[in-house]
Amino acid sequence: MILFRYFARQLLQVTAAVTLILLVVSFTSRFLQYLADAVAGQMTTDILLMLMLFRLPEFLMIIVPFAWFLAILLAYGRMYAENELVVLHACGFSRKSLLSLTLGIATILTIVMAIVSLYVAPTGLQETERLRQSQEELTEIDLIVAGQFQAFARGSRVTYAEAITETEQGRQLNNAFVVLRDGSTAQEGEGGLRVMVADTARPVMDEESGRRYMLLENGHFYDGQPGQGNYAVTEFDVQGVLLPEATSIAPILREKAMPTTQLIGSSDLAHTAELQWRISVICLLPVLTLLGVPLSKVDPRQGRFARLVPAALLYGLYFMLLQVSRDALEDGDIPAVIGLWWVHAVFFIAGLYLVAKERASFRRAANHSAKLAGGH
Repeated sequence: MILFRYFARQLLQVTAAVTLILLVVSFTSRFLQYLADAVAGQMTTDILLMLMLFRLPEFLMIIVPFAWFLAILLAYGRMYAENELVVLHACGFSRKSLLSLTLGIATILTIVMAIVSLYVAPTGLQETERLRQSQEELTEIDLIVAGQFQAFARGSRVTYAEAITETEQGRQLNNAFVVLRDGSTAQEGEGGLRVMVADTARPVMDEESGRRYMLLENGHFYDGQPGQGNYAVTEFDVQGVLLPEATSIAPILREKAMPTTQLIGSSDLAHTAELQWRISVICLLPVLTLLGVPLSKVDPRQGRFARLVPAALLYGLYFMLLQVSRDALEDGDIPAVIGLWWVHAVFFIAGLYLVAKERASFRRAANHSAKLAGGH
C-alpha cells in the first residue's frame, strides 16, 4: 500500500502538471478563435467563458491519455535514472509488480475518463450547441459593441454605434452608422457604396416573411461610387436594412453531442463511429500503460528524457490511426466489427511484446549475474 501511494502520487502529479500545461495551450488557441468570432460579430462576448467551460471535457478526452503516457515515461524515467527502481527491483519488487501497480492506478483514471467520455463530454457539447443556437437567434444589433466598427456579411456591411441602450422594444443603437457595399446599395454599378447615418436603430421582424431587419430612424444616406464626387443624398424617417438569415449548426456537432444511450444500437455509421471513439478514449489508458512501462526503462547515463521523442511519435501514430479509422468507418470503407478496434489490438500486442522482451532481458541479466557470482 505504501508503494501504491508513492507511485500514484508520482504519476498523478506529473499527469496533472502535463494536463494543465496542455490545457492552457489548447484553451488559449481556442479562446483566441472564439474572441475573433466575437470581434467579427458572430457571437456575443458574454458567452465566451461558458463555451470554454463546456468544451473542457472534450479537451480532457484528448489531453489526459497523452499526459498519462508522458507521466509514466517522466516519473519512471527519473526513478530509473536515480536508481530508485533499480534498488526496488534488487529488493524483490519485480517488473511484473511494477506493471500491475501501474495498471491499478490507470484503472482509477480509466473510470474517471469513462465518466467524462460517455457522459460529461456529450453533456458539455449539448450545452455548447444550445449556446450556439441562442446566438443564431440574435440579430446583428445584439452583437454590436458600442464604440467599435464591426464587419458583417463577409465585410459587405460595417456597423457602428456610439452608444447602446435597452428599451421596452429591445436593444437600441444610438447615433448609428452603417456602410453597405456592392449589391446592397441602391446605386447601380460595381463597387457601389451606401453610407447610412441615423439617430437610432433597432431590430424588427416581418411577421409575413419571417425576415429580420435593422430599422433605422431619423437619418440620411449617401449613395455613390468610392472615389467619385457624385453622391446622392437622401433623408429618411424610417429605413430598413435586411439582415442575413440564421445559419444552421453542422450535423457533426449534433452527433458528438448525442447521449451515449442514443448511440448504442444505432445502425447509422456516424453514430457507430462516435460510440467507438468514446470507448476508444477509455481503451487508450490501459494500452498506453502497457506501452509506457517498458519504454520508461532508461540507463542512468541516458537520462529520463531519452525516450520522450520516440514515445511522442508512437502516441501520435496511435492517435492518427484512430482518427483515420473513425473517418473510414463513417464513410463505410471498413466494417463496424473492425472499426477502431484493430488499432487498439495492434498497439496492445505491441505492448505485450515490449513487456515480454523486457522480462526476457531481465532474466538474461539475472542469469548472467548468477553465473558470475558462481564463478567467484
